[in-house]
Formats: sequence, structure tokens, C-alpha cells
Amino acid sequence: MEEVGVVKSIEGMIAKVSVPRKSVCEGCTAGTCKPDEQSMEIEAINKAKAKVGQRVKVIVKTYTYLSGSIIVYGIPALALITGAIIGKEVFSSQFKDMDPDIISAIFGFGAFLIAFLVIKIWSMTASKKTESKPVIEEILE
Repeated sequence: MEEVGVVKSIEGMIAKVSVPRKSVCEGCTAGTCKPDEQSMEIEAINKAKAKVGQRVKVIVKTYTYLSGSIIVYGIPALALITGAIIGKEVFSSQFKDMDPDIISAIFGFGAFLIAFLVIKIWSMTASKKTESKPVIEEILE
């Protein structure tokens, strides 16, 4: 994915770039963006040595984008289904006085919430890694 934006600030090799906001940004957990009304602020590696105020082309690796989407949507859905199945098949016999569907729902949503907490913790550590950050490839005139 390529984005065009304006460099807002620079700290060492990391530049903060303001790019137009898109609908695909809503569920991202990469942790490199800070949403605003009309734009997103992306932290990118300043490979092109851009200066504040310059328009730049920022490259987001497809692997990073796809793996982030799978983590955000796939893991919680899988946890919900797995928790519901385990709750109904394994633990419904432990609670004979309760409806098996209620036990299934409790375990499903419990696993769903645990998955979100794990993803949040993971995203905070992953945002510090430079291999997952976008890169400023070139300065546009």
C-alpha cells in the first residue's frame, strides 16, 4: 500500500506523516497511526531523509497490513467459536442446573474478550518493532 502525506515532525530516524484518512484504517491494530477527523498520523522510518513540511510517499508492507487484519478479525472470531464449543461440549456437564446454551455463550464471549486483551498487549509490543513500520520511500515535489 502506498500513501502520500506531509511530514509533520521528525525524531531521529522516525518521521510523523499526516495522510488522508481511509475507511480501511478503522480496525487496524498496527499501532503506528493516530486517527484524527480527516487525516491519520503515521510513524514511518525516514529512509528518504525527508524534512518537515515535505510531501512524501509512504509504503506500508502488504504483509504487515494482511497479518494485522487477520489478527484483528480472525483470532477473536476463532476464540468466540472455540470458547462456545468448549463451553457447550465440556463444561455443560459440570453445570447441570444451567442451560447449555448459556454456558456456551459465557465461555464464547469470555474467550472473545481474552483474545482482544491478548491482541492489545501484542499490538503495543509490535508497534515498537521497526520491521512492522511504514517506510518513507521518496520525497515528492
